[in-house]
Amino acid sequence: MNAEQLKSIQTPLKQKYKEAPDAAVVTLKAEGHATELVCKVSTGRALVEAGLHPATGGDGSSVCSGDMLLEALVACAGVTLRAVATSIGVDVRDATVSAEGDVDFRGTLGVAKDVPVGFRDIRLHFELDTDASEEQRATLIRLTERYCVVLQTLRQPPAIAVT
Repeated sequence: MNAEQLKSIQTPLKQKYKEAPDAAVVTLKAEGHATELVCKVSTGRALVEAGLHPATGGDGSSVCSGDMLLEALVACAGVTLRAVATSIGVDVRDATVSAEGDVDFRGTLGVAKDVPVGFRDIRLHFELDTDASEEQRATLIRLTERYCVVLQTLRQPPAIAVT
């Protein structure tokens, strides 16, 4: 897809959302069925079987939800990077996006009450094959950070209701 094609798709959407802001709010859904130590998660597009990470007693045969979180971050950042590059006219021949995060499983397992549950640090890295200048690269990364839904959600967590 080139910049004109992307613009032709996004321009009417942007106009619609300016005129009717509520139309821009979409509820994404995921549902899981927890059986034993596995949860089968469906998003309407795919079914994923998640289980305990081996560091918490899992056998490694199911994906870990922490891995899924990093996968979602990589996927969102990668798609956003490509959309931004297309929009600003930066040719990126290839892009590899990687994420890694540190989890201290003592928190999850209740071994140490002073250890938080969840990721301690997450690092997102881009390897770009492009002739773009350093300034263009910096702009590409800055705009990717700004518009990546998953990254911004992690940085500024929403209110979460549990019922």
